[in-house]
Amino acid sequence: MFKQLLFIFISISFTFSTNDNFEITKYPNEFTAKVIGVKDGDTIEVLFHEVPIVIRLEHIDCPEKKQPYGKKAKQFVSNLVFSKTVNVLSKGKKDRWGRLIAVIKIKEINLNKELVKNGLAMHFKKYSKDLSYDLIEQKAKRNKIGMWSQPNVIAPWIFRKG
Repeated sequence: MFKQLLFIFISISFTFSTNDNFEITKYPNEFTAKVIGVKDGDTIEVLFHEVPIVIRLEHIDCPEKKQPYGKKAKQFVSNLVFSKTVNVLSKGKKDRWGRLIAVIKIKEINLNKELVKNGLAMHFKKYSKDLSYDLIEQKAKRNKIGMWSQPNVIAPWIFRKG
């Protein structure tokens, strides 16, 4: 009996002491983290309490890497936030791939809005009701900034469907 209890205690202790399979399941609504990766224009990876978290930028959709401006969007994000500490604002929701959905701020700059402002992202109306993104997108379109400088822009969500 003693050996069984000792084995259970050691197993539980070992489970909680290892970091290999540790995953934070609930996040604070706002936290700071260091950006350790930029996967594409609207997906980054941050380090929070030594745990990597993949974040999908809320309200927006950037062109895919094979679309015009897809690589520029990724480079823009890299230049602005890679290896820097950012504020992550989230409601704790995840997308179907398990990415945390959030707005990223570096100092007073809202990365999500900057991408739209620079014609490197579209307002993702299917998943966002925040009209401020729509107003920013309309201005970028009028001024032919970024992707809006070319004719026949294809929305990323349509491009992904093939």
